[in-house]
Amino acid sequence: MPKNHGLRILIATVRVPFVHGGAEIHAEGLCRALREAGHQAEIIAIPFKWYPPERILDQMLACRLLDLSETVGVAVDRLIGLKFPAYLIPHPRKVIWLLHQHRQAYDLWQHPLNDLDRYANGDEVRAAIHRADCELIPQALHVFANSRNVAARLQTFCGLHAIPLYHPPRDAARFYTLAAEDFLYFPSRINPLKRQDLVLEALAQTRLPVRVCFSGSADEAAFERKCVALAQKNGCADRVQWWGSVSEEKKRDLYARSLGVLFPPIDEDYGYITLEAMLAEKPVITCRDSGGPLEFVIDHQTGIVADPTPEALAAAMDSLWEDRERARQWGDAGRQRYGDLRIDWDHVVEKLLA
Repeated sequence: MPKNHGLRILIATVRVPFVHGGAEIHAEGLCRALREAGHQAEIIAIPFKWYPPERILDQMLACRLLDLSETVGVAVDRLIGLKFPAYLIPHPRKVIWLLHQHRQAYDLWQHPLNDLDRYANGDEVRAAIHRADCELIPQALHVFANSRNVAARLQTFCGLHAIPLYHPPRDAARFYTLAAEDFLYFPSRINPLKRQDLVLEALAQTRLPVRVCFSGSADEAAFERKCVALAQKNGCADRVQWWGSVSEEKKRDLYARSLGVLFPPIDEDYGYITLEAMLAEKPVITCRDSGGPLEFVIDHQTGIVADPTPEALAAAMDSLWEDRERARQWGDAGRQRYGDLRIDWDHVVEKLLA
């Protein structure tokens, strides 16, 4: 793409203080890509608090009251909205690249891991979120989503169309592969939606001495303690390794040396982990209800798509452990598929600025 446009672009998102995950990496990658394309780009990250529910309404109003049409008297040429409620910020040339809506008001409503419906004003807040999304998202020049899964949710709940637009994980060119060692790798924030507990339940039911290496910080200390206790209770603690938060270099090393990658979240929006595994030439085990990963993992070609039960996951883990050559071939096929999909930032920038 030509590098002399010099547009002034703001990327609008929200962030929970002290939490750094895929959404933050996404915004940073986009900002870097825009700058490398010759534009001025900045991230506007609004602190987000979703409890009690009335705070959500306050933050929606705060976003609507922001004026980002110009700074120091110079026009902002484009606003790119990523996350709720930041994508509600008004701008005459706004493009939305939807990471996800406020899922507690949509697909996670009345889900065991969501508590919005248990507040007295939960229905009222949910209705306000729906109303704002349905009325204000269509005001954008273009609406993209970071996956087909996110686009499908927007269509299902709001009747609105979004164009899926894939992007690469951070430092995609730095991933590599090495000979497989005796462990499966699960790199993710430790969070109930990622289902480390399901993997531990499955590990206890494997026929073979499968080992699992976990890395990632815990969003909730209580859930991390639950997982550690579960491994002890199920008698598989000696086959589990907890790395905690690791550097990007260490993460790439663990990918490279693993036999395969575990990623069985609940209805993931996108999932860098799947793409990183493909770049490292490793097969992926995911679940039929895992959302985003299903856009990339082809069952018994680049990995295994299992039912979200301990028994099915255990069988999938045993399968990779037992047939190392097939696991290697699936990893090779995954790397080829990544290349065929042509996932790159130049394409993203071109689409967002068209």
